[in-house]
Amino acid sequence: MAANAVTRTEDRTSGNGRALASVVVGLAATATMPLAIVATRYSGSYELLHAGVAIPVAVLLGALAIGIARGALRLDDMRLGRAGGRRTARLGQALGVLGISFAATCAVALAVYGILTYLGER
Repeated sequence: MAANAVTRTEDRTSGNGRALASVVVGLAATATMPLAIVATRYSGSYELLHAGVAIPVAVLLGALAIGIARGALRLDDMRLGRAGGRRTARLGQALGVLGISFAATCAVALAVYGILTYLGER
């Protein structure tokens, strides 16, 4: 009977918190670049080029979201689908990829700006 009580408690408390964590980190990765750009818009001491500092942050957060989501999916597979959170983990993965895509787009924009500035000064 005591073993049964432990099993019931585990069933209630067990879940896939990693899936939710991947969504939270993925949202942070996705929001990093737009927030950095908006911050430069309303700040008198920073210019748009300074938003480039947020590129590595967005990439790291995006990679972390993808890694956490993979862990959540692996946990669900190990528990034979009983852990749940597969859709949430997939959403976290997608948000991580989107955050990395935003960062890559900003990196390309900064590179083109740098090249055009260099060629314009010659």
